[in-house]
Amino acid sequence: MTETLNFAWLHDGVSLLLTPALLALLAACAVAMAEAGIACGERFVGLSKLAAGGNAAQVQAIARRRLERADLLSRIPPMLGLMATIIPLGPGLAALGQGDPAKLASAVTVAFDATVLGLVAGIAGLVIGKLRRRWYEELLETLEAREERDARHGGDSVELAA
Repeated sequence: MTETLNFAWLHDGVSLLLTPALLALLAACAVAMAEAGIACGERFVGLSKLAAGGNAAQVQAIARRRLERADLLSRIPPMLGLMATIIPLGPGLAALGQGDPAKLASAVTVAFDATVLGLVAGIAGLVIGKLRRRWYEELLETLEAREERDARHGGDSVELAA
């Protein structure tokens, strides 16, 4: 039954997604590099400033936003890489069937490069996310311990004054 149906329009439509997927992968790699730089600044400067501020609610809000970015970075680029891997393989295999192995070689090269880009950005997002989780958990534990200590000492001074 599918032999009588013409799905060339579907192939053409899917083929249009290759360029946006590759551009998104390049953008994801740039975002991963930027996030790595932000994470370094965060570790060596930003977290100590947040600790000095002592506002746990503010730290939680900042952590949530930054962890969401890292989580998205760890999940979306590998999916885009898979998409950009599969899209060129269809025309490449069709070219092989027509006796054009050079076109298949070109398609496979694009496919593998897309896979690598997706994995690089995804790995960066995963590592950044894991590090940030640990850093923010440690910071929040420190802030909570400080608040408990201040509450105990603040409560003792009130009782002594009474």
